[in-house]
Amino acid sequence: MLIQIDDVNINELEIYSSLRESAFREDGSFIADSPKVVNLVLEAELEIKSMLATQEYYDEFKELLKDKNIPKKYLTTKEEMKKIVGHKIHHNCMMHGIRPRDISIEELDDEVLILDGITSAENVGSIVRSCAGLGVNSLLISKATPHPFNRRALRVSMAYSTFIKTHIHQDIKESIEELKKRGYRVFAAEVALNATPLSKVKTPDKWALIMGHEGRGIAEDILKLCDEIVTIEMHPSVKSFNVGVAASLMMYKFMN
Repeated sequence: MLIQIDDVNINELEIYSSLRESAFREDGSFIADSPKVVNLVLEAELEIKSMLATQEYYDEFKELLKDKNIPKKYLTTKEEMKKIVGHKIHHNCMMHGIRPRDISIEELDDEVLILDGITSAENVGSIVRSCAGLGVNSLLISKATPHPFNRRALRVSMAYSTFIKTHIHQDIKESIEELKKRGYRVFAAEVALNATPLSKVKTPDKWALIMGHEGRGIAEDILKLCDEIVTIEMHPSVKSFNVGVAASLMMYKFMN
């Protein structure tokens, strides 16, 4: 049953305006927006708290929605939705859900991507989409890195964040040492004189690949903990790729 909105300022709708790009809630709440993203989240069978959508959306995806457990389905117009979120929008649906739990380091798969200090939610979303596409299903990040269910990261990933298991570490150095104890070979993606060209890398059954900060790269003390540094061969006049592009190229090689 659809709930007609009589007052756009009711408490139940507050999360759609307050949980913006970098906002985070301890209960794991996230906001998804646009039909493609919302529908993939629905297919992932995550816990859903509510939906906010137009009649057109509910009509078009009636079959998808009919068997889903959605406690509250709010009916709105695009004009009302704009008032609720506080800015212009181009889509006709939004969702409040609870993201999957973050896993322990023991639950990581044999192929792991580590994001060290990446600050852009857009880069995280792009990397996560590549992870899903290439079959790298385990991600290790810090609390300072945007979570894959960050609103913008989720949007850029096209909701493929739902495919990825995420571990949030407390200390990257301790995590690297723990991974090595568990039989992972730890690689660092960095431009360095002693780096192995990507085309010549031999990847073992268990590996972890570190992608560094967009500007600073990977710190020297972290590089020293890694088993091998890897670099992408490129034109000598170009210093580096965008971290999302670099991660995609490296994961493709590592998985093939």
